[in-house]
Amino acid sequence: MSKEFIHVGSYVAEVELDLIYTDDEWSPYISVEDARRLDEVRQALASGDLERATKLAKVYRLVPVAA
Repeated sequence: MSKEFIHVGSYVAEVELDLIYTDDEWSPYISVEDARRLDEVRQALASGDLERATKLAKVYRLVPVAA
């Protein structure tokens, strides 16, 4: 299990992925389904569809910290 973070605007989505390990030099890699889910989350965040994004990943809003 691995996590990928997608940052779009003031939101960050945490997407869980299953890494596939093999003996070839491309290892580890993700499945086509996981790659599509990453794209779908990115598109949902970009279009402002937080409902769809939260069905596929944990979504966080970034808040600036005053120094």
